[in-house]
Amino acid sequence: MARVERVELPHDSLLKAFAQPGDYLDSFACQSTLNVDQAAERAMNFPSWVTMLLGMRNLLVAPLGLIARPKGEKIGIFPLDQRSDSELVLGFDDRHLDFRVSVLVDGRRAFGSAWVHTHNLAGRAYLAAVLPFHVAIMRQAVARMAG
Repeated sequence: MARVERVELPHDSLLKAFAQPGDYLDSFACQSTLNVDQAAERAMNFPSWVTMLLGMRNLLVAPLGLIARPKGEKIGIFPLDQRSDSELVLGFDDRHLDFRVSVLVDGRRAFGSAWVHTHNLAGRAYLAAVLPFHVAIMRQAVARMAG
């Protein structure tokens, strides 16, 4: 598996515009020469254990209204929010939390970053519950962008 390291959010990331004090933000990187579309395709090609966890999550949180079904272009399971030559930002806003996932490439490295802004107790509880899984999933997604 590719070497993945936790890094600061790249200074030119589109996620910088979202970040506010108190928000959750993480970023991981690996060596890669893929273009942004190739990197995003690999990152969002989740293994079966992640797909199973997401299905279980959907069943558990449906009664709480934590499932949004945004329309529009998707990469993997996430809707495309923004695009530049070197970065794709995926995600959406709902009443409990707003989240975005970024795939950014610079010709030498690929970065996978996540930003979450919670709105209420349900959003904070959800974030706390999924955070350990999120970190493992992000590290593996970034490892798949090696190339």
